[in-house]
Amino acid sequence: MNNGQQPNKIKVGVLGATGAVGQRFVQMLQGHPWFEISALCASERSVGKRYVDACKWNLRGDMPARLRDVILEEAVPGMDCQIFFSALPSDAAREKEQELAAGGHIVCSNASAHRYDEDIPLLIPEVNPEHLGLIEIQQRQRGWKGYITTNPNCSTTHLVSALHPLHVAFGIRKIFVVTMQAVSGAGYPGVSSMDILDNIVPYIGKEEEKMEKREPQKLLGRFDGNKVQMADFVVSAHCNRVPVRNGHLEAVSIEFDRKPTLAEIREVWMNYKPLAQQLGLPSAPQPALIYQEEQDRPQPRLDRLAGSVPGMATVIGRLREDPLFHAKFLVLGHNTIRGAAGGSLLNAELLVAQGYLGAKAATLANLAQLA
Repeated sequence: MNNGQQPNKIKVGVLGATGAVGQRFVQMLQGHPWFEISALCASERSVGKRYVDACKWNLRGDMPARLRDVILEEAVPGMDCQIFFSALPSDAAREKEQELAAGGHIVCSNASAHRYDEDIPLLIPEVNPEHLGLIEIQQRQRGWKGYITTNPNCSTTHLVSALHPLHVAFGIRKIFVVTMQAVSGAGYPGVSSMDILDNIVPYIGKEEEKMEKREPQKLLGRFDGNKVQMADFVVSAHCNRVPVRNGHLEAVSIEFDRKPTLAEIREVWMNYKPLAQQLGLPSAPQPALIYQEEQDRPQPRLDRLAGSVPGMATVIGRLREDPLFHAKFLVLGHNTIRGAAGGSLLNAELLVAQGYLGAKAATLANLAQLA
């Protein structure tokens, strides 16, 4: 694939390019200052077809013109892609991502297949960049030339983004969260209109397990140089599918180790400037957290694209005291942008900035001083 690529950019491929998250990867990579698509990959039934023929484009705006006639390929080691962004279903991702990492590629995965492997980072750049230390361990233990990083599921991403500065400042003991999750989180065609219109579906497969027992504790855990020591707090989650196209809204209650005042909580959020924002990564919103003062915000339709990089910020509102816990508030985030493709994209940017693609890549990204 050539199609007018710029030779000074880092070449990337998209796995599962025809699906909902794959399309979001394709969209977000257009005009990226560091990365350029050199391969679009798909399942066996689509390999050999033009992208425009195999992909039913479901995002606002047109399919990128330069990619319409690109022939879909099978992803194999040795392709001209330094990074693969994975939008594969979990079952397909497990073997394919390992194959590519073993072959020397970097895989930034949105799939859940490897999120809970002890030697693979589950990453939110603002929250736990130090977990990139697992990469060396992963490569040594598995004998890989490349490596895999993952991002959490869409509901966990924005919850933990809001929790991180509070956990650092006050310590967290207990979390109770009720999610109201958009239908786009189920992919395309997703939830039947007969199931979701005039309705709420109070079950999303495996979602509560991810939020309660796995992802927040790993993300907020401490990397001790060998593995991640899981954070010691309890999460209770109710996950619901609601008739909203994009944007997950979450009602959160927290009990802390040290009870802060509401003013202290707000101050911690307002002063939050983690590493991704300090580095000025292209997809890092400035600020990472947006607090809305209006009593009826955030709302998905109004606020899911808030921030300097639309869809990448976490929006918080309605902070108040909780009669059962210490404090409660609302969290909103765009599920297919920051909660999916954008999360993997920001992970890749952090890898470049921190030198995990080598000094040449950092130089090409105008970050030679960080190499």
